[in-house]
Amino acid sequence: MTSSSTPAPDSPRASESHRPLRRLTARGRGEAHRTATPLELFFDLCFVVAIAQAGIQLVHSVAEGHAGEGILSYAMVFFAIWWAWMNFTWFASAYDNDDVLYRVVTLLQIAGVLVLAAGVSRAFEDQEYQAVVLGYVIMRLALVAQWLRVARCTAGAERTMALRYAGGVLLCQIGWVGLVVLPEEARVWVFLVMAILELCVPPYAEKDHPTSWHPRHIAERYGLFTIIVLGETIAAATVAVKAGIDESDELGDLLPIATGGLLIIFAAWWIYFVVPIHGHLRSNRQAFLWGYGHYVVFASAAAIGAGLEVAVEQAVGKAHISTLAASAAVTLPTALYLLSVWALHSRHFKFGITQQLVLPTAALLVICCTFLGEWAVLAAGLASALAVVTGTTLTARMTSWEKRRRVNVPVA
Repeated sequence: MTSSSTPAPDSPRASESHRPLRRLTARGRGEAHRTATPLELFFDLCFVVAIAQAGIQLVHSVAEGHAGEGILSYAMVFFAIWWAWMNFTWFASAYDNDDVLYRVVTLLQIAGVLVLAAGVSRAFEDQEYQAVVLGYVIMRLALVAQWLRVARCTAGAERTMALRYAGGVLLCQIGWVGLVVLPEEARVWVFLVMAILELCVPPYAEKDHPTSWHPRHIAERYGLFTIIVLGETIAAATVAVKAGIDESDELGDLLPIATGGLLIIFAAWWIYFVVPIHGHLRSNRQAFLWGYGHYVVFASAAAIGAGLEVAVEQAVGKAHISTLAASAAVTLPTALYLLSVWALHSRHFKFGITQQLVLPTAALLVICCTFLGEWAVLAAGLASALAVVTGTTLTARMTSWEKRRRVNVPVA
C-alpha cells in the first residue's frame, strides 16, 4: 500500500518529512497518487466497533418488540459515530501531514469512539447517554485541537476558516451535554437541534475559504468505509445463521434468509461501486450534499445486518415479533439503501428514464417482498440482484449503441 502522507522527492514537504513535528498546512487538491493511509484504515476499523455495538442493540430492541425506541436510539448513536468519522475524513483529506502530533491526536479520537462504543448498550437499554456523550466529546475536542493547529500555521481567510471550525465544534459540545442533564422526554428535541447545528458548522466555516479536500481521496475513503460496514453486516448475519443452526438444526428454515441476505449484500456492494463518483465532486455544494447523504447510506447498510439477525431469531423462535415485522427489518433498510445510493451516486450517471427507474423500482419491489412471509428475505435478495442484472444489461446495450453510432458517423 502506498501511503498518501509520504511526499514525493520534489515535494515542498519532502525536506520536512523526517521531522517529528511539521506545520499543519493545506495539501493540494490536485495532488497525484493520493490514497488512504494506514492510519485512516485503522481509524475506520475502530469506528466499525461502535457501529457493531449499535447494530447489536438494534437487534435486541426490534426482536423484543421495541422497534420504535430501538430505531430512535440507533439513529442518535449512529449520528455521533458517523459525524465524528466524517469530520475527521474531510479534515485529513485537506490537512493530513502525518507527523507525530497528528498521529497522537488521531489516536485520541479513536479512544473516544471506543468510549462511545462502551456506552452504547446503556444508551439503548437504560437511556443513559453519559458514556456516549463523553466519547463523542473526546473525539470532537481532539478535532478542535487539530483546527487550532491549522489556525496557528496559516493566515488570512484560511486562518479565519480554521477558527470558525474550532469555535463552532467547541460550542456544539456544550449543547450535547443537554443529553445528559435534561429530562428524558427532552432528549430527542435536544438531539435534533444539536444535529442541525453540527451540520451547519462546515458550510459556515468554509463560506469564505473552502478546504482543499481531494476528490479521489474522499471517494476512496467513503468507498472503503462502505466496504467495512458491509463486511460487518456479513459477519453479523453469518454469526446469526450459525447460532440459529446450532440451536434449531433446521437449516431449511434459515437457508432462504442466508441466501437472500447474501444476495442483498452482494448487490449493495455492486451498486455502490459501479460508478466513479469522484468526478461528480467538483464543488463544496456538491460535496456537502453527497457527504451528508451518506448518513443514510451507512446507517441503512449497517441496519441490513441487524435486520438479518432479527429475521434469523424470528425463524428459530427467539424473537417476540411476527414474520411480517421480521421481514420488514430487512426489506425496509434494503430499500432505503437502494434509494439513497441512487440519489447520491447512480442518477448522475444514468441516461434516459429506463435507466433512472431501475433502482427506485427495485426499492419498491423490495418493500413489496415484505409481505411474502418466510420467503420475504430471499425474494428481496432476488429483487436486488435483478436490479444489478438489469442495470448492467442496459449500460452494456447503451455502450454498444454508442460504439455503433460513432462508427457510422460520416467523416467531414
